Amino acid sequence: MQLKGGEWCPLIKKDCVGLQCAWLTKVQGTNMNTGQEVEEYQCAIAWLPLLLIENSGMQRQTGAAVESFRNEMVKSNEAAQQLMLAATLKEPPPLKKILLEKDDD
Repeated sequence: MQLKGGEWCPLIKKDCVGLQCAWLTKVQGTNMNTGQEVEEYQCAIAWLPLLLIENSGMQRQTGAAVESFRNEMVKSNEAAQQLMLAATLKEPPPLKKILLEKDDD
């Protein structure tokens, strides 16, 4: 069911003036929920909830990517520490163990 928004503008306290309004904004892109293309003009104030939800989703994706990168860096640093320790102790590095740990991921 599609609901049609009202024409009353609380900013100017009368009916929407449409194309004469400086706040009329075009949003173009893909709806993240449906995958459909969106190309609509609407009041910038009316777009705020949708854009805030979109922003939250992007922040979650960024956080997940940063966490994944951090985990890879921790693994890499641990392997480098093992190699440096082995070189310091003048023992052959445990390459087989390092390679097996990496393959387990």
